[in-house]
Amino acid sequence: MRALWLVLLAIVMAGAEAAAQATPPVREISKIAGEIYRFRNNNHYSVFAVTPDGIIATDPINADAATWLKAELKSRFDKPVKYLIYSHDHADHSSGGHVFADTAIVVAHAKAKAAILGEKRPTAVPQVTFTERMTIVLGGTELELTHVGRNHSDNSIVMRFPKERLLFAVDFIPVNAVAFRDFPDAYVPDWIESLRRVEAMDFDILAPGHGPLGRKEHVNQFREYLEDLRQAVLSLAREGKSLDEMKQTIKLPKYEGWAGYQQMFQLNIEGMYRLVQANRRGN
Repeated sequence: MRALWLVLLAIVMAGAEAAAQATPPVREISKIAGEIYRFRNNNHYSVFAVTPDGIIATDPINADAATWLKAELKSRFDKPVKYLIYSHDHADHSSGGHVFADTAIVVAHAKAKAAILGEKRPTAVPQVTFTERMTIVLGGTELELTHVGRNHSDNSIVMRFPKERLLFAVDFIPVNAVAFRDFPDAYVPDWIESLRRVEAMDFDILAPGHGPLGRKEHVNQFREYLEDLRQAVLSLAREGKSLDEMKQTIKLPKYEGWAGYQQMFQLNIEGMYRLVQANRRGN
């Protein structure tokens, strides 16, 4: 009987896995402002600008997504991708860049290139890098690239389209959502300062790498979330509380309505505890 149950369980699991693999990804293109568009691949997003002289594209996401996007750009606009910019090195955003390498100049932060080479990311290696700021102008469209400091990684950049008053920022400024899991590859004090630098920029529309579009005020709101969580963890750490005690005590009801609060808030506490303890010296 037990053997039969195990066989049935294996069949059910195999069927579920096959169904998941058979489900096609959700892919779509939507216009944001002017000639700036947003590309969706399930819960990952990038943006691109269509100009008379070609297209400025951003994170390819993965090879399959990039292949689909390339075909759509050809069909809809009949223009090549002239520039491809990576927001940072993490594989779930930078993979697939080789799909556009036949026509595009690939651009990224210098530390992103180092990580792409070191980690052997499945993507095209950036041909052009910068450390602080860079401006790309193509067909009358201007795009400002800025490294605002360490946050979700040490090589994340923001991309601002001044004319459209739009900012593309990936993984470190969610809109009405808590942070991802336990802050992997993160630098929290620097993250807070990088958000202050973004708040000083001139834009209206915030296009994140995940989730819905937002506004400039969402940058301030997420900074306050990080500050509130960090202070709560630091205060209890100074009282000698354990991580388990913190997970029972810290609630931050102000943010209970945010996406991911139920699933990831406890992980956020774990990650913040790890980072706080790594950067303080108690008695």
